Amino acid sequence: MSNQQKYVAIGDIHGCAASFRALMDKLEADNLLDDRVIVFVGDYIDRGPSSKEVIVDLLVLREKHECVFLRGNHEQMMINAFDRDAISTWMLNGGEPTMKSYGENLEFSNIPSAHMEFIHRTFMYLDTEDYFFVHAGADPKKTIEENINHPNADLYFLWRRDHLQVMKTEWEKKVVFGHTPMENPYQFENMIGIDTGCVYKNSDLGKLTAVLLPEETFIQQDCIDNI
Repeated sequence: MSNQQKYVAIGDIHGCAASFRALMDKLEADNLLDDRVIVFVGDYIDRGPSSKEVIVDLLVLREKHECVFLRGNHEQMMINAFDRDAISTWMLNGGEPTMKSYGENLEFSNIPSAHMEFIHRTFMYLDTEDYFFVHAGADPKKTIEENINHPNADLYFLWRRDHLQVMKTEWEKKVVFGHTPMENPYQFENMIGIDTGCVYKNSDLGKLTAVLLPEETFIQQDCIDNI
């Protein structure tokens, strides 16, 4: 294990800045970020109250640690709202709280260019020797390589959920993903799901989850944001 690259993957934050800061404090207090790549599986924004503050924190964090920021479907909807004028779809899926975090007048001009640049520069996936990190999932009937090379790869990686319904996949390595909120982290065959629905505070969800790899140790923070 000592020669294997170590990671900490963090699930969907969804504008819960206070919960995110508390989780990071836990990880730093126990020195769990040392010598690890921090992989965020996307959905930093929307639904929660403090998307602006989350992005500010992520921009600061990347100056101190090696980070990889993946794109979630909510970042894609934000990009589409800006680049393709698909505003209504974004608003219907939690975009309004994001806009309000930048100002009550809901003007795109309130969003700093550095924040939009951050969103645009997120990655669709991270493929490593031992793990494949992605926001939503991948086609369970295809290998990871076949998924990456498929013409619908972006849709797979941002939206897919059917891998949760199968008993066996064709994946050649373990896939770590978010996107689908579950009461507990999901571990089955060669997949790990870490979206525990932080933004859904008043439910059986309401936790932000990190997983240490390769140990597969989970660290969680209850939602403490004002939702």
